[in-house]
Amino acid sequence: MFRPKARSGHPHLFSSAKAATPIPARHVALREALTQASLDPSVIAISHVASANAGSPQVAVEVDAVVLTRLDGRFYLDVVPARRVRDLDAEGLVLIALRELGLQQLVVTAEDLRAEPRRSNVRLVWSYKDRPVSVPLRLRVLKVLADEGPTELGRLLETIRSDLDPSPAVMSLACANLLELDLKSEPLGPSTMVRSRT
Repeated sequence: MFRPKARSGHPHLFSSAKAATPIPARHVALREALTQASLDPSVIAISHVASANAGSPQVAVEVDAVVLTRLDGRFYLDVVPARRVRDLDAEGLVLIALRELGLQQLVVTAEDLRAEPRRSNVRLVWSYKDRPVSVPLRLRVLKVLADEGPTELGRLLETIRSDLDPSPAVMSLACANLLELDLKSEPLGPSTMVRSRT
């Protein structure tokens, strides 16, 4: 089974270019959801809220929530297979705290995580997350997209002049939040649309 790479020594922490700090993610389903969010063009930032106040008088509550800031608002990620078991009182306080933070619920089911072609596309692209990209190649990729706008992946790769195959660089730049790839419409291929995020 695919498992997104974690930093050595901290296997429960998930790193993403969209997160200012690593996100605690002990459950494999949460890690999968975070990987998909990291490559989702609608997600601007990913953060973690360890605790928050709930109700009046204020009560500090451990919420352990992953927050996605998207174009359409701020959401707490509710990954069904990774849900924590809490008693009713504790769950009620957590929901109050999340509501007071102005967060909407975003439910992600096991079926959502397995949906194709997104699942396979995300896994393929994320496998290049730690691949270094030389500065000249990075500049060439970004310049083509700046000059031509959104481009099909096949055309972008043909346009870039390089001694090495530029496709790993494109995948790595998507993981670095510099490019957007359409990973939902069809299997990754020459007609996949690529856009610059800058």
